[in-house]
Amino acid sequence: MAPKKKEAGTVRVTQTGSPIGREKDQRATLVGLGLNKLNRTRELEDTPAVRGMIAKVQHLVRVEPSA
Repeated sequence: MAPKKKEAGTVRVTQTGSPIGREKDQRATLVGLGLNKLNRTRELEDTPAVRGMIAKVQHLVRVEPSA
């Protein structure tokens, strides 16, 4: 019997900082996360790729576990 695959949870990411004056790759990362305006919130799958993107712009976003 194969082990059950654990479902990836979701995280709620809210943009709290402006990308003005930041590196272009940080702005591109925000767009990749679906964020491009202050206080915009997205629910994203909690995967290593998304966690890496969040880590790159951690000073511009707030992360909460999804309810």
